[in-house]
This record gives sequence, C-alpha cells and structure tokens, in this order.
Amino acid sequence: MTIYNAPVEDMLFLYEKLRDNKNYNEIERYKEVTTDLVKNILEEAAKINKNLILPLAKSGDENPTVLENGVVRTPPGYKEAYKKFIEDGWTSLSCDPKYGGQGMPKTVSAFFDEMISSSSLSFKLYSELTLGAYNCIHHHASDEIKNKYLPKMVEGKWSGTMCLTEPVCGTDLGMLKSKAIEQSDGTFKITGQKIFITSGDHDLTENIVHLVIARASDSPQGTKGISLFLVPKFIVNQDGSIGPRNGISTGSIETKMGIKGSATCVLNFDDATGYLIGPKNKGLSQMFTMMNLERIVVGIQGLGLSEIAYQNSLNYAKERKQGKSNNNKSKNGSADLIIEHADIRRTLLNMKSIIEGERALCFWLSQQTEVSLYHKDTKIKQDALDMVSLMTPVVKSLFSDMGMEITSDAMQIFGGYGYTKDQGIEQLYRDNRITPIYEGTNSVQAIDLVFRKLVNKNGDIIDKYISMIKSDLDKNSDELKPFIKTLKIYVDKLSSFSNWMKDKIENSRDDANAASNDYLRVLGYVSVGYAWLKVLGVCYKEYSSNKDFYEDKIQTASFYFNRVLPRIDSHYLSATTGSRYIMDFKFN
Repeated sequence: MTIYNAPVEDMLFLYEKLRDNKNYNEIERYKEVTTDLVKNILEEAAKINKNLILPLAKSGDENPTVLENGVVRTPPGYKEAYKKFIEDGWTSLSCDPKYGGQGMPKTVSAFFDEMISSSSLSFKLYSELTLGAYNCIHHHASDEIKNKYLPKMVEGKWSGTMCLTEPVCGTDLGMLKSKAIEQSDGTFKITGQKIFITSGDHDLTENIVHLVIARASDSPQGTKGISLFLVPKFIVNQDGSIGPRNGISTGSIETKMGIKGSATCVLNFDDATGYLIGPKNKGLSQMFTMMNLERIVVGIQGLGLSEIAYQNSLNYAKERKQGKSNNNKSKNGSADLIIEHADIRRTLLNMKSIIEGERALCFWLSQQTEVSLYHKDTKIKQDALDMVSLMTPVVKSLFSDMGMEITSDAMQIFGGYGYTKDQGIEQLYRDNRITPIYEGTNSVQAIDLVFRKLVNKNGDIIDKYISMIKSDLDKNSDELKPFIKTLKIYVDKLSSFSNWMKDKIENSRDDANAASNDYLRVLGYVSVGYAWLKVLGVCYKEYSSNKDFYEDKIQTASFYFNRVLPRIDSHYLSATTGSRYIMDFKFN
C-alpha cells in the first residue's frame, strides 16, 4: 500500500511567503483568513487524507463501483468515509457562507484539492463535481434555485454532476441530440442520453443535481442553440424535501483502466423534469463556468498524483539496495541503496523540481482567480481573468502530462515491484491516465490556448504575460542572476515562438495546429520557471531563518533551470519546422 504525508510545510511556505499579489491582498472578504487559520485547516486536512481517505484508494481499485438492480453501489468504506467527510465540513470549505460554506479562498482550497487527489482520486470525484455544479448554479441560477439547492449541496447531503458528452458528440457539443420541451408551468421535459458522466449515480448522497445541456425545441442548431438545465435525480418539493424519482436512469457503468471507485455512468433522460438555468440558448457559456474550474482542478489532480508517486519513490529508493554506485566504499562488496545511483537521483530531482514548481504556479493562479472574481476594480478583475484564461489550458495539460511522466518514472524506480499491484504504484499511473483526456483532451486544450487565449478582445494577452515576466526579471537581486540569465533565454524563445504562432494563425493554420502542443509545453515550462523564480527570491532573502528548507529549495530549483527548462529547445525547434511534411503524408 502506498504512503502519503501531505506537504503541509511547502504549502504553508507558499501561503505565507508567496501571497505577494497586491490586488489579491486588497480583497476584503479574506482579511480575516490568517496564516494560523490556514495552518490549522491544512494540518487537519493532512490527517483526514492520511487516515481516512488514503486507504480508500486500494479499496476502490480492488472493489470497483457496481450497478445492481438499477442501484449504483460505491466500494466498501466509501459511505462511511463520505459521512465523516461531510460532517467535518470539507465539502463546504470554499463555498459562500450565505449557503452554509466556510468562505475559504482558492489559495487554501487548492491545497486541499491536491491532498485529496493524492490520497484517492476516485473518492475525490464524488465531491469535486458537486463543487463544480455549485459554482455554476451560484453564478447563473435564480435566487429561488440557489436557495432551494445550494445549501444541501454545500453541506454535502446532495451532490452534483456535469452532463455534456453524448454518443454522437464529445468535443463538438454543437452536435448534441438531447432535447428540451417547454411545459406550461415553465419547466422542461429533457430527453436524451449522456455518457462518461462522472459521479452520475451512486449511494453516497440523498439526491444528485445534474446540470444538463440540451436543445430546446425552438432553438437553432449548433452551439448557439444550447441551453443549460438543472435536472435532479429526485424532484425537490416546495418545502425542500425529497419528492418522487425523476425520469433519469443509469444505463451502465463504464469499466475503466483507472479511477475504478468512481462511478462513470451512462445516464438516460426520459421526459425528466428540468429547470432552465439562465437565459435560453446561453447554456454553453454558463457550463464553461464549471468546465474552466474543472480544467484547473484536473491539473491539480495530476499534481496530487505526482506528489504521492514522488513520496513513495523517494521512500523506496532509501530502502532498496541494488548494484554498486561509483562511490561505493563497501569493503565486503555489498550493494548500495539505489538512491546513491546518479540516474535514480536525477529521476527523483526531476519529479521534485516539477512538482514544487507546479505547486507554486498553481498558488499564483489561485490568487489571480480570486482577483478575477472579487476585486472591486473592473479593469484589475479583467486583467486577472485574462491571466486565468491563459493559464487554464496550461495547468490542465502540463500538470496532467507531467503526472504521466512522473507516475511512469515512479514505476521505473520500483522496477518489477512497481509493475505489480502489491505496491500500489501502477495504480497511480492508471488513475492519472484519464487526466490528459477528460474535461477536454490536452490537444484540444493546446488548440484552445493558441487560437483563443493568446490574443482576445482585450488585447495581446501573451504579450502582457511575457512583459510582466520581463519586468520582474529586471527587478531581482544579484543572487538570482544565474537563474535570471537562464530564464531570460527561454522567455525570449517563448516570445519568438509566440510571434511565429501569431503569424501562422493568420497565414497557415495547419502550421499553428501542428505546433500547438509544443507551444503549450514551452509556455508551461517558462511559467513554472517564473514561479520558481518567485520562490527563489524568498529563499535568498530569508535564507538564514530556515537554512535547510531554503537550501533544499535552491538546489531543487537549480535542477529545474539546468535540466527541465532546456526541454524548450527541442519543442521550439521541432514545432517551427512547420506542417507540410505532416499534412502531405499519405496514410495507406
């Protein structure tokens, strides 16, 4: 069984020392969120994840969710753990106090998201989609619907889903077939089938609130005719009590490679009663409130699984003896611990440098998210929103792809033991494999980044981001000069790549398409490097106060700057060769 200890020290370091966004610190609602309060929350979160949730990972993998006589049953231990989970208030952590939430910022809740992703991604998904649905309802629904549904969702007694995908459409939602027919009382009858619905049905909550996109009978074809509906598993009476079963049934549960404890369902809607959320035909933009949040959270899933893979790899490398390193001084010829071998050390440092850099970038993004939502100044909000939009596909794709690299490397460190089920390492790889796929595949994210996020109606966003980095590079101290020199080289390369992309978007879209994944990686590696530079600024400034911790950070960052950032060169050179040799190839 895997081990896991939440990296509370690193998280608190970020919260205390990297909370340097002036605009974030001006948000009134978080003035009373102190470091001591955050410390208490994270320490309690670490305990519940280690003691309650971590054991569920193996249980869910060995005893997957099943559909029996129309009832979906979660793995052993899930119901008891979920009851404790909601009693302790973890579903309400970042929710509005108006509906029973604790009102914590994403700078705190993102850390909890990472912890529970490390502990058991399958278990996490039951509450994760609820929070996504909560956010969508909170932003777009009427007060009547909010007051009726949100308190129970915040409490965790009711859960939520996002129902987009159909057999005929995944990415291209304009092809959806689900229909909505308006009734005389203002409700709609929803008919259609949705597939791959995470937490679509289960036995953990009293009710499940489905957010469903469908086309009203008088709406146009394509994405312009999509509306969003709230369709509960059980009709909710006027007094808030549970009424009769709605016209929703579970057709099947997918048999999957990983996240086996999560119920991924085929849902059939047969004249199910639904309630319109927001204006008709504006459903896709409303659903993106949920989807964009989920994309960042999926990136955090990759980060969480990377962290537990690293912890177990490091622990194993300190115990496993095999072969002799170049520094072997044994007189009786005994083997060394594998952590003494240069390649194992390289692999571990690769993991560590990426994970800690990603965590710092995620913390920066969490601050930007809060500014985009709650700052009083409209322009500051919009500028922050542009940064969030730019970074959302980067975090989703880079973190999940790096999760694949890191969980694969963890299996390699464990050798044959990693390939067997006994150690739990191969499960991390299988569980993470979905993260580059769901909530928009990583290639779709890369295309979205290139064609929609670099430049938008508010201007040249990537140029603003690059200018911000360059401005910070000019401000830093002498101690950071070696790091600044290296990062400047790759920021300039990002700038050149961005200009190349803008030209190709206008003049050769196939070239831009073929280069999109490479471009996302280049932007991602630079962004993580920029986050590391912020960390290093603190390390050198406060070195004497915590030498061991800060020296560890400096050495880890040195690996990132010398071993990871240079990956940019190959991505840039490969991508800018164009696409003619790709598009002209004739497949037999």
